[in-house]
Amino acid sequence: MPATTFSFHLECMKTPIGDMLVVADEQDRLRALGWADLKARLDRTLAVLYGNLQLRTRPVSAAIRDGLHAYLEGKLDAIDTIPVETGGTAFQRSVWQELRRIPVGTTMSYGDFAARIGRPKAVRAVGHANGSNPICVVVPCHRLIGADGSLTGYGGGLPRKRWLLDHEAAAQGRLI
Repeated sequence: MPATTFSFHLECMKTPIGDMLVVADEQDRLRALGWADLKARLDRTLAVLYGNLQLRTRPVSAAIRDGLHAYLEGKLDAIDTIPVETGGTAFQRSVWQELRRIPVGTTMSYGDFAARIGRPKAVRAVGHANGSNPICVVVPCHRLIGADGSLTGYGGGLPRKRWLLDHEAAAQGRLI
């Protein structure tokens, strides 16, 4: 039996922190989001999650595009309604789903997050799942930080992680 070939749309959006690559499926669900300067990383993630894949440069739905633009303009809850669909293991999907429940403008340590999902000893597994997140920003992996409050790993680079956290705090009139 031949392997399934996935067909997704790819659109590049300008943002204050670099060109964002937005990948969506035919049902207008966000499948991946990454950075143009790190496209090889996005390609590897997509290959792991979906195997055979055709990416067609084509606009994604207005709902996805408008939600991302609104978030970047300070309407932080705009990303909450963007439909997402991911591959990955059951554990990864549960982590990614729970990441969307971290309140905007807040951070949480990996350990606290592991406890929140009922797996307090799975800090490393949480870290790995977080680092494998195919949909940055919308699945807000940037909200996880080190136990000492330090910024730790972010697939898009720590300067982008800092910008996203500052953006969320500033839009709420707070500083982190």
